[in-house]
Amino acid sequence: MGAAAKSGDDGAMPIHDWPEQERPREKLIARGPTALSDAELLALFLGSGFGGRDAVQTARDLLQAHGPLRILLDRPAAELARLPGLGPARSCTLAAGLELAHRHLAAELEHGEAVGNNPAAVGRYLQHRLRGQAREVFMALFLDNRHRLIACEELFHGTINAAPVYPREVVRRALLHNAAAVILSHNHPSGDPEPSSADTRITDELQQALAMVDVRLLDHFVVGEGRPVSFAERGLLAQAQPRLFG
Repeated sequence: MGAAAKSGDDGAMPIHDWPEQERPREKLIARGPTALSDAELLALFLGSGFGGRDAVQTARDLLQAHGPLRILLDRPAAELARLPGLGPARSCTLAAGLELAHRHLAAELEHGEAVGNNPAAVGRYLQHRLRGQAREVFMALFLDNRHRLIACEELFHGTINAAPVYPREVVRRALLHNAAAVILSHNHPSGDPEPSSADTRITDELQQALAMVDVRLLDHFVVGEGRPVSFAERGLLAQAQPRLFG
């Protein structure tokens, strides 16, 4: 067969004919994963191309038509499977890779160190859990008296712009876990992580309700696009009042 046929229908050179230092796999081994573009990383999951195009060009086509990367990967596996160049096997591989990343981030919080001393890890974990949700989800991390993670629970689910939050239920779950402290979080599907007046009001109510049973509210993260907003970092949490007895 001639060179043109070997190159594929659009004349593109197959990846195995690329200079070795430019092939995604070899580049990752030599320079680390951060050296790869979004398309190159996605191409490693694809393994091969589609419609006469190599894996990298197929990945670029997917990102151009259905991206950027986060928007593409926030889709459920069943929806990914219907996109050109993916299908059930590749979409399951992508979903499994994302779940591995999720469990890796969760492990940062679960191996016995104080969660309250690592707000960056907490923010990354909550962002990964909540950012792709199409509806508002309200979560709580329950901590022991050394601020180590006891449990993480999705407590309330709502609509595209609101979720009902019941302080009594948050307090009940804190008591059930014998928690000494709590970190709250919810997402804004709109993408804007700025806390609303309703967010501030319910946070105050929850802080007061938890304080009644001697549980401290350490933070409330709002997840949207970009970096999550921390109530504690913004100084939006009321100062704890001193106990009169005990």
